[in-house]
Amino acid sequence: MQISVSPTLTVYHDGQFWVGLAEHAEDRTYGVARIVFGTEPSDEEILQFVTSKWAELAFFGDEATETSKPAKNPKRRAREAAKALKRPAVSTKAQQALAAQREAMKRESARARSQCRADEAEARFEQRKLKRKQKHRGH
Repeated sequence: MQISVSPTLTVYHDGQFWVGLAEHAEDRTYGVARIVFGTEPSDEEILQFVTSKWAELAFFGDEATETSKPAKNPKRRAREAAKALKRPAVSTKAQQALAAQREAMKRESARARSQCRADEAEARFEQRKLKRKQKHRGH
């Protein structure tokens, strides 16, 4: 059984920051991670990032998808590479995965805010109960 792994790192300027888009396709799974570099990273910084921090990346969207196999013909690979360079920096699949990640984070933060509000309301209620009890005792 042959396993096909295709990692890709695309670095682009989004108008404010330099951003790296790490895509990882392995057999039928696809994941994407977004890395904000801030200032324009040098080639050495990118190489150091890939060698030291690539394994720590949390890829989002690891669901089974259809991935294409790389061509064996070197001329075809060169044509595909040239075509990939002409395409926009961010792929549609990566955009969808990042949008899904943002939605998941939004739902999680909304749930956390709701829980925090409920905890604060419970604490206020307990404080009022304690105050009523002390007032009833004549303190």
